[in-house]
Amino acid sequence: MKLVILDRDGVINEDRPRGVKSPEDWVPLPGALDAIARLNGAGYRVAVATNQSGIERGLLDMAMLNAIHTKMLRAVQQAGGRIDVIHYCPHSAAAGCRCRKPSPGMLQDIGQRLGVPLASVPSIGDSLRDMQASLAAGARAMLVRTGRGRETERAAELPRGIPVFDDLMQAVETILAPHTP
Repeated sequence: MKLVILDRDGVINEDRPRGVKSPEDWVPLPGALDAIARLNGAGYRVAVATNQSGIERGLLDMAMLNAIHTKMLRAVQQAGGRIDVIHYCPHSAAAGCRCRKPSPGMLQDIGQRLGVPLASVPSIGDSLRDMQASLAAGARAMLVRTGRGRETERAAELPRGIPVFDDLMQAVETILAPHTP
């Protein structure tokens, strides 16, 4: 089974300064929904791994998070694609949980749930913690410049060798490009 793991805010949709706290705040990035549909059309399953500390901090509740994800799933479906799995961490950084990125727990859980070793799985994000979680899980970290990606690209802590793309569509095109011997 072919799998790609995506961060949500800043990769699929706009990353709002105060967070995405309602369906109205969830606005897809240009080309992102079509990129997911292209992955599906090429036989990839798509999973989302997203930190959602706003739940623990009381900025939104589970009903609101579910409403945001319902809007996202419908929008992806209207573009001809699907998201197979959504994993989220409701904890703040202070909680020290194994699921909050930069820890690899969410990605590992996705791999286990789908029965896919993460060694060659592309994991696309826009933040340093996305890259750290991907590498810690053994996935193939890929950075997009959308969301916080441009500032992440300039960060001294960014591990060397991580490929950087303008947006999700460019990353997907690279994933789907035929490999030459």
